Amino acid sequence: MEILSFLIPFVILLTVVVFVHEYGHYYFAKRYGVGVTDFSIGFGKELFGFNDKSGTRWKFCAIPLGGYVKFFGDRNVFSQAEQEELLKKYNKEDQNKLFVTKPLYQRSLIVFAGPLANFILAIFIFSFIYMFAGKDFTPAQISEVQKDSPAFSADINRGDLILSINNKKVSSILDVSTFINTSTTEDIDMEVLRNDKIIKINLKPNVIQAEDALGNKIKKKIIGIKISPPNNEFNKQRLGPATALFYAIKETWFVTKSSFDFVISLFKGKGDTDQLGGPIKIAKITGQVAQLGLVAFLSIMAYISISLGFINLFPIPMLDGGHLMFYAFEKVLGRPLTQKTQESFFRIGLFLLIFLMLFTTVNDLKDLGLF
Repeated sequence: MEILSFLIPFVILLTVVVFVHEYGHYYFAKRYGVGVTDFSIGFGKELFGFNDKSGTRWKFCAIPLGGYVKFFGDRNVFSQAEQEELLKKYNKEDQNKLFVTKPLYQRSLIVFAGPLANFILAIFIFSFIYMFAGKDFTPAQISEVQKDSPAFSADINRGDLILSINNKKVSSILDVSTFINTSTTEDIDMEVLRNDKIIKINLKPNVIQAEDALGNKIKKKIIGIKISPPNNEFNKQRLGPATALFYAIKETWFVTKSSFDFVISLFKGKGDTDQLGGPIKIAKITGQVAQLGLVAFLSIMAYISISLGFINLFPIPMLDGGHLMFYAFEKVLGRPLTQKTQESFFRIGLFLLIFLMLFTTVNDLKDLGLF
């Protein structure tokens, strides 16, 4: 039963996020006249499905770890020679349904539409939460500074109001821990308000082994302060549609930018690779969060949706970003890459994806104490 309590929320979350991603591809493909033969949620043996009026097979498959949209002609990157051979197989009417015959900008939009749909889903979810559950705007006032901590050494005082961290405006108590722990630099720049005067502070946080709110082991950056709402009053507000949309876009951009900064830190050898997780870890966290209620579950869905959109933009063949990379080459060269060159890129991409899957799986098993 415990496994089901994790598995069911994970499958629901993944189904929604993958469906939205693939529907982005599907929508623009249909918009530009590309034939779509299959719209699949999951891989492997089909469990159930149906055909729509245009001939697309909508189906759910046995392995719910992804999905795909299959275009008429079943190719989305090609060499010039391959295109000529492909066109000979179809009459004029069917040629117009082929993905490969569409202008470069249309093919690029069809590919980019998947990640774009994930970002839009996240914005929609955040907007919904901010309108109906509210957003916290409680000022981040320091109620205690621990002796001999980084904050103590930097002369941070009790009663200081935190205004910004690393040039990011702190508009809520919740922002403080988030901004500190998503920082990819060793030092942290802060601005605090003390006696109506803005004071700039630079400090280096301590890194400790701790547990998050769900009991999962994490490496956490701390500066040695406690924060309490002024007069012990929290300020949570339900926002109007326009304001909610603004903060939803802001949150989506923050998560995307933080993810990008983290990837860059990995390439520099400064990032914490233990933070990388795969399906097992995602399923575990999803199950834990689902027990906290609908708002928490929708929030994790938004964050996973952003992650899926972001990862798919990596310039790795077999991902959407890899196809966009090929189209960039095509734009510069004035022709598609040769079949041999593309196959070499795909081998590299496959190796990278397999390595990443194995690495994250090992991290997941470590997290469960099985490795």
